[in-house]
Amino acid sequence: MAQRTVLVVLFDGVQSLDVTGPLEVFAGAEKHTPGTYRLRTASLDGAPVRTSSGLSLVPDTALTGAPRAHTLLVPGGEGTRRPDPRLVEWVRGHGPRAARLVSVCTGAILLAEAGLLDGRRATTHWAYCAKLARDHPAVRVEADPIFVRDGQVATSAGVTAGIDLALALVEEDLGRDTALTVARHLVVFLRRPGNQAQFSAQLTAQTAHREPLRDVQQWITEHPAGDLTVEALAARAALSPRHFARAFQSETGMSPGRYVDRVRLEHARRLLEDTADGIAQIARASGYGTPEAMRRAFLRTLGASPAEYRRRFRPAHAPT
Repeated sequence: MAQRTVLVVLFDGVQSLDVTGPLEVFAGAEKHTPGTYRLRTASLDGAPVRTSSGLSLVPDTALTGAPRAHTLLVPGGEGTRRPDPRLVEWVRGHGPRAARLVSVCTGAILLAEAGLLDGRRATTHWAYCAKLARDHPAVRVEADPIFVRDGQVATSAGVTAGIDLALALVEEDLGRDTALTVARHLVVFLRRPGNQAQFSAQLTAQTAHREPLRDVQQWITEHPAGDLTVEALAARAALSPRHFARAFQSETGMSPGRYVDRVRLEHARRLLEDTADGIAQIARASGYGTPEAMRRAFLRTLGASPAEYRRRFRPAHAPT
């Protein structure tokens, strides 16, 4: 099996977890299966860099002398806000040469500045998705997923999502058993599906300004199996259905239907993780009605069936 060089780009203001999280995953895989990964870090001039938290990192080499990478990983952090033009130029020249080009968090902004995301699907930290889309209209930004694969390019959401992406790459290279061993060692899940949402429905949506709409949001959360049609929710808010739908969209940033879908999915996920309830029982309790309806929702949003989701994410100590 050929050894793969993983090269991580360092710069002042880098987010330390964007660097160390994926590195720990690849290092764990190398310990499990020696000779599979060669890990290297490099900065522009080979000098130490200071992370956004104040931690100093000493690179192995300068970018000009760095080995050709199989996996070139560009982390994020405050240093991506005004990146050194030399860094952008180096990424522009060397990114396409790598078998895999990977970014963590706002590292996607560096890839976009280098023109390497044009015409591609990509994601980044939720707080910077709008900026990425605004500044780089040729990039097809997807705000929800924790990571996105588009050809040789893979981009991930904020901070710890880099670990999820690294585990997915190890699983691709070395198989599930190796990735599972690494995940267990790091005490993380193997693995959140790439298109799992970055945030829960309540965190993704804004809280409505008007009290009747806030009450409706709370009602949806507490009664996922209830009548959550626009007509029923509008009556609860003492508004006409049309006025309610417009007001809800305006104040929360999403339609009532989309909000209900997310709440029901989140409720079902929690039950799958925390209880031993059967699939049919969970489908009814979460407002899906039938297991097939819940299965379609899970596959559409998470890329995994409810049974597969439970197998991946249910803690070992959960009730049986």
